[in-house]
Amino acid sequence: MDYLGIDMSCAIGSLKNGSFPPKDCLLPLISKLLGYAIVAASTTVKLPQILKILKHRSVRGLSLVAFELEVVGYTIALAYCLHNGLPFSAYGELAFLLIQALILVAIIYYYSQPVGISTWIRALLYCAIAPTVLSGQIDPILFEALYASQHAIFFFARVPQILKNFSNKSTGELSFLTCLMNTGGSLVRVFTGIQEKAPTSVVMGSVLGILTNGTILSQIIIYQKPQIQKEKKAK
Repeated sequence: MDYLGIDMSCAIGSLKNGSFPPKDCLLPLISKLLGYAIVAASTTVKLPQILKILKHRSVRGLSLVAFELEVVGYTIALAYCLHNGLPFSAYGELAFLLIQALILVAIIYYYSQPVGISTWIRALLYCAIAPTVLSGQIDPILFEALYASQHAIFFFARVPQILKNFSNKSTGELSFLTCLMNTGGSLVRVFTGIQEKAPTSVVMGSVLGILTNGTILSQIIIYQKPQIQKEKKAK
C-alpha cells in the first residue's frame, strides 16, 4: 500500500495484527510524513515576514545582502536535490521557499528606494545564471562545488543579519514566526535527511540552519523585551 511514496503496508499490517509497528517500520513512515508536513508548511513560512513588511511599509533592521544570499542558497540547493533524484518529500519545501524568498527580496528592493546600481547588477546576474543552474546544464564537478559552497552561502546569509541585530540591539521588522518556522524546519530536516539517507552534506546544512536560525530567533526574543518596555514608557 503506497501513497505519495509512503509505504503504509508495514504499519497497517502490524496494527491489524494488534501489535505496535516496529522501529524499522515506524521511523521511515514518520520521516515521510514529517517531510510532506514541512513541504506543506513551507508554502507559508515566509508569509509572516512579507506581511509584516507590507503592514509597516518598512524594512528597518533587515539586511538586504542576507536575503539576497538566501535566494542564491535556495536556488543551488533546489537544483542539486532535483538532479540527484532525491524524493520530493526530502526537498520539496525548497521550491516554495525560493519563490517566497524572491518575492521578499523584491519587496525589500521596493521599500529600499533608491536602489543602487550594484544591487541591480546583482539581480540581473542572478536572473541570467539561475536558469542554467536549475536546469542542471553545468559541469558535474562544478555542480558539486556549488552545492558545497551552498552551506557557506546560507551561513553568510545569516551572519550579516545576526551582526546587524547585535549592532542595533534590535531585530527591526524581522518576523518571530518566520524565524521560528525556519528553525523548526531545519530541526525536522536533520531527522528526515538521516532517514532518507540523504548525503551528509545535506544533513550538515540542516544542522547549520538550526544554529544560525536559532541564533536569530534568540535575538528576537532577547531584543524584543527592551523594545516593548521603551514603547510602554513612550506612551
